[in-house]
Amino acid sequence: MKSKTRKNMEHLKNKKLFLFDIDGTIAVGDTLYEGSAELLSHIDRMGGKSYFITNNSTRSGADYVEKFRNAFHLETTEEQFVTSGFLTIRFLKERYAGRKIFVLGTASFIQELRRNGLHVTEDAEENIACVVAAYDSELTYDKLIRTCRVLSTTDAPFYATNPDLCCPIDFGFIPDCGAICRMITDSTGKTPVYLGKPSRHVVELCLSLSGFSKEETLVVGDRLYTDIACGINAGVDTCIVFTGEAKAGDMADTPYPADYCFDNIKELLMHCTEAP
Repeated sequence: MKSKTRKNMEHLKNKKLFLFDIDGTIAVGDTLYEGSAELLSHIDRMGGKSYFITNNSTRSGADYVEKFRNAFHLETTEEQFVTSGFLTIRFLKERYAGRKIFVLGTASFIQELRRNGLHVTEDAEENIACVVAAYDSELTYDKLIRTCRVLSTTDAPFYATNPDLCCPIDFGFIPDCGAICRMITDSTGKTPVYLGKPSRHVVELCLSLSGFSKEETLVVGDRLYTDIACGINAGVDTCIVFTGEAKAGDMADTPYPADYCFDNIKELLMHCTEAP
């Protein structure tokens, strides 16, 4: 293990609720990291609960259930997946039901919003109540122009699903929602309010669903400014793994210090299961 931890390792054996990021933490693409399946099985055997808190807004809970089954050979339920898209839908239904919402996102994300009864447009129309940006693998320059037009000519509030600057992929990283929003902010002067991690509401929802306490909870991720910041904002313990964006050298000077630091999930598994 390359990095020091801030808390006693023995405390890990008392954790019951594990909130995992997915990409760069337990898997990358269709490849499950060594130790991930074993750790999830251990959590089930001890009567704990696993949730997957991801800022990927392009997949629904049902999509993830299918992916985990087909790619990872793991059985999960839709309830276990708390995505930034899911949180965005909850927020928009509470605040903007029946009102016109301009969305920059994939066709599947827009379809999911419409399936949930939201009035969505991709055109720079009149009477737009708010603007929402998401990770968009179908991004075009025309989409950016329309988004900038709405933000520059109206006072519509600007929201985004997540602040992640890059998304892990098999060869490295690609631009994520935060990087897309930086282009828009640099062009319009408008900065979005992010609805996914690092908001504390992600953890609070999982606590409510599971019934476990904050003391029994551990947030596990690979990114400091989203995953670890989310746990810190919610007042629960955090664990960083160095299989994604964060590296051991980042721990020396960060406003988001993790309570536990490991090279990978397999090391976390070892400390959760080893005999005293």
